[in-house]
Order: sequence, then C-alpha cells, then structure tokens
Amino acid sequence: MEPTQVTYDYYDYFDFYDLWENYTMCDFSEWTPSYSIIPVLYMLIFILGLSGNGVVIFTVWRAQGKRRAADVYIGNLALADLSFVVTLPLWALYTAMGFHWPFGVALCKISNYVVMLNMYASVFCLTCMSFDRYLAIVHSLSSSQLRTRGHTRACLIGIWMLSGLLATPSLLFRTTKDDPGSNSTSCAMDLSLVPTSRKETLWIFSSALGFLLPFLAMMVCYGFIGCTVIRHFNTLRREDQRMRRLLKIITTLVVVFAACWAPVHLVKSLFALSHLDLFPVTCAFLHFLLLAHPYFTCLAFLNSCLNPFLYAFLDLHFRSQCLCLLNLKKTLHATPASPPAPVCIICITASSLE
Repeated sequence: MEPTQVTYDYYDYFDFYDLWENYTMCDFSEWTPSYSIIPVLYMLIFILGLSGNGVVIFTVWRAQGKRRAADVYIGNLALADLSFVVTLPLWALYTAMGFHWPFGVALCKISNYVVMLNMYASVFCLTCMSFDRYLAIVHSLSSSQLRTRGHTRACLIGIWMLSGLLATPSLLFRTTKDDPGSNSTSCAMDLSLVPTSRKETLWIFSSALGFLLPFLAMMVCYGFIGCTVIRHFNTLRREDQRMRRLLKIITTLVVVFAACWAPVHLVKSLFALSHLDLFPVTCAFLHFLLLAHPYFTCLAFLNSCLNPFLYAFLDLHFRSQCLCLLNLKKTLHATPASPPAPVCIICITASSLE
C-alpha cells in the first residue's frame, strides 16, 4: 500500500475526505501506521468501555425512584459510549489488516455513523448537564418548572434526534472503496461530487457543533456557577456540599471530554483552514500530524471508557447504588441456610455522606 493511500485512510476515518490530493508534493514514504499498537488500544478501550458503561446503564435503570436529573443524562451518556465501543472490534481488525475492510458496505456506514453519533450525543448530554446545574445553582428558586422530568425527557429526545441528524453524512457518503494496487478495500467517505469549498465547510461545521460551541456554552454556564458559588456558598451546609460534589463530577466529565476530543477537532480545523489558505501548513508539520493522529484518535475513543471510572471515583451517590445492586444480587443468589447479606447498610451509609 502506498504511503499516501495509508495516510488518506487514517484521516478519512474522521471524515477528512479527499485531503491528501492537495498534498502530493510532500514525501510521506518514511511514515508507517501502527498496525499492531492501535488495534490493541482499541480492544482495551472496548473491554473497559463495555463493562464500565454496562454497569452505569444497569445502575441508572434499576434506581428508578432515586434518579437525579444528572443521573438521567449520565445514563444516556453511557448509552452513547456503549453503542460506540461495540464497534471498536471492527475498527481494530480494520487497522490490523492494513486498512482492509472485509465487512461490507452496510457495516462500513453504520459503524462510522455510530462513531459520529457518539461524539455529538456525548457533548450534547454534557452541555445539558451543565445547563441543568446552572439552573439549579444560579436560578434555584425560579427554575423548578424548567427542571421537571418532562423537560428532561424532551431534552434527551432532542439530543438524540439532533445527533442522529448531524451524523447522517456518514450514512450517505461513507462507502467501501477497492484499491487494485494493494488488493484491499477501504471504508472511506466518497464526496467526489461535492465541491471542494463545501468539504471545508463540513469540516468546520462538524467541529463547531460537535465540540467548540457546546464547550463554550459549558464554560459560560460554569462561569456563572462559579460566581454564584463564591458569592453564596460560604457555609458548609449539607445541601451545599451535595451541590458542590455533583458540580465537581460534571466539571470533571467536561474537562476530560475536552482533553480527549480537542486534539482531533484541532487537527480537523487546521486542515480546513489550510485548505482555505488561512493557515500555512508545511510538510514537516503534516508529518508530525501523521504520526500523532492515530493516537489522537485513540485518545478521543478513550473518553468512552473513562466516564464510568470517574463516576465510581467521584460520585458517592452512584457508588452507593452500585454497591446496593451488587449486594442485592448476592442476596438473591444466597442459599436458604446462609444469613441474609446487609443489603442496605452500605447504601444508607454512603447516602448519608452524600
């Protein structure tokens, strides 16, 4: 496989389209992809993400009477992550086979559609969680009518519909391409009929709606929240502690999401600007991005398995629910002669600390 084609496959993975046709003057002959390291990382993320997000979804589903608004968003965030990580074995095998896609056109479209759906749904869920905390803390008295279960359900429906709509280009344009020179089939975007100017617009539009604008909205919410916290929460009342703890969890989720996804969106934006002659790109800089981009992709995917560990580490409420469910399961499977397990002691203790 020619170096330029390999490069194209790697960047097309995140919809970089026909990028490399404009950089034929650069020599990428010394660049080789990580055919062994990247698949191992994908499978590790798959195992951790499948187990961790599965526990989160099960915990949120079982704790129906004790759900907070944040728990509902966390459950949907875990659902988006879970739907994505189940596709990682396909991408791991695709990379390990030298970017040969043997799974057909349908799986090519669906698996990439799920990648983009996860990206949009995750950032929109985090944005709604941040806005919910903004209403609860900054407008605690006047926002009760806006923070009902009905409004939360409507927000979630809107999140999934908008995310599905924004990810639609993957279903429309993603397809398999045969390469006679290397006797392989790639899973890539086919925008041969789309004008070049529209491609740059799609890059910028995707990064703006999938990262930049939601992240700015979150920062605005946290700016107002920070001012309110400094102004009013000087005493360590129990309710204040609970709000601070939940705020800390959501803030950590946002920071981790930004750290994981920012490099990929930065690369997309730089190339879009370079195509518009607004950002000069040298061959040396391109070579650096070629070496770093596969690991930027892994970093973005890593976010889907980090969230459950953040909940378990930071959220006493979530951790107590998990412990309750685990002890309840042990009790149900205990023999009649065995003494009953203390199902709710851990729950009550942890909840009292909440």
